[in-house]
Amino acid sequence: MAIATVGFRRMSDGSREDYQLLDRAERDYAAGLPARILDALARLDHSIEGYPVSRLTHSLQTATRARRDGADDDLVAAALIHDLGDELAPYDHAAYAAAIIRPYVREEVTWIVEQHGLFQSYYYVHHLGGDRHARDRYLDHPWYRSCAAFCENWDQCSFDPDYPTDPLSSFEPLVRAVFSRTPYDPRY
Repeated sequence: MAIATVGFRRMSDGSREDYQLLDRAERDYAAGLPARILDALARLDHSIEGYPVSRLTHSLQTATRARRDGADDDLVAAALIHDLGDELAPYDHAAYAAAIIRPYVREEVTWIVEQHGLFQSYYYVHHLGGDRHARDRYLDHPWYRSCAAFCENWDQCSFDPDYPTDPLSSFEPLVRAVFSRTPYDPRY
């Protein structure tokens, strides 16, 4: 069976029917996002080396800690995917992860994910000649404390090969629920 395609070669030549076809195709594709996120997380098991745990284990530990601390679904999902950009955006992984989660969670959580790289640098950048207090430019931001707590309590301490970490399969229902929400739903 042939796949339906639009009739244009330039977007300016597209018809209403062309754009209705693309809208349906994009909605169908978006419905597969939870599975693609789970696959991308699984690939983190073979990512950046040098840490005592894989990037997948680090992400699972971060999410496990968040869940065990009673964090809501938005924050647990954020903890799980916060480093998802390591593979394709190694110099701006936080913005990459924030772009993925932005349509599905409240603004505070997106900001935490987007800024966690800067906030996390507090723990190491001074060893490389950087300013560990660079995050303090956001000191008056309403979510500064939330991001600092995310890094302190869940992210920076999740490189422990002995920490009892929940498996990826235990987060699958959460991933499917959060990333199947209506994008930009005001409830989130």
